[in-house]
Amino acid sequence: MTQVSTVLREMRWWDIEPVLELEHELFPEDAWSAGMFWSELARSRGPHATRRYVVAEDGAGRLVGYAGLAAAGDLADVQTIAAARDQWGTGLGARLLTDLLRAATAFECAEVLLEVRVDNTRAQKLYERFGFEPIGFRRGYYQPGNVDALVMRLTDPAQARTESSESNG
Repeated sequence: MTQVSTVLREMRWWDIEPVLELEHELFPEDAWSAGMFWSELARSRGPHATRRYVVAEDGAGRLVGYAGLAAAGDLADVQTIAAARDQWGTGLGARLLTDLLRAATAFECAEVLLEVRVDNTRAQKLYERFGFEPIGFRRGYYQPGNVDALVMRLTDPAQARTESSESNG
């Protein structure tokens, strides 16, 4: 399992185009728009930042993953997290989630929420490894297709079981 050459760094405006390509490949039916990413990035810098967005680049400079978190008061929400299909099983998703949980701690959030498709058991297992617990459903959350979302919560992200000991990023 070699993902050592994959580097996580802050997402910037010039990453939006390659992020959108990956977004449309992975989530063709409910992909975010460029405007949504622009809006999120506008809140990710400066003294009043409430967002954290990161990208993962492989050794060749190809964008292979991204993730984003929004903070409001003592609550954070995982907005998006994605890894290219050829990165599944490499630990990249865990590294991205670890980065977001560190950001939640820096934002002084006491809880982190997220929604995940009920049919995405691979992602659910990742979140459970980090200590997220199911707390409810959002019926018909994902469109089209009317697929329910499982809502999961992590209390005290500073104490989360992260993958930091297995990564160097």
